[in-house]
Amino acid sequence: MAELTLTRTRIKDGIWQGELRVTGDDNHQPKIEILHLNESLGGLEVVEDSDNPGHFVARAPIPAHYLTDGVQTFLVMDASTNTRIDAFTIITGQLMDDDIRAELDLLRAELDMLKRAFRRHCVETT
Repeated sequence: MAELTLTRTRIKDGIWQGELRVTGDDNHQPKIEILHLNESLGGLEVVEDSDNPGHFVARAPIPAHYLTDGVQTFLVMDASTNTRIDAFTIITGQLMDDDIRAELDLLRAELDMLKRAFRRHCVETT
């Protein structure tokens, strides 16, 4: 089974960029998605690095309508296993006294993901 690792991320010119590494027996192009409030960001590109087998570069534009006052948390998900690989947060508006809001927003996003998985499990087992 292949293991997927996000080794480096950044945001430049409104585009999220990440470097993915696939290790294990099944060295294939990873299937990832980026979620914001359970909505998938469009325009995600995953391209293999021709110089490094098993390494991929992912890019996704962050639409302007996601950039509103407050904390916006985006989840980077492995679409094949529906597990979170990483997350990034964008804070806009007034300066925040504490980063606890970013942590709380991340916990809410993870709780939403768990609720969806639990509901899906309940439907499948009944």
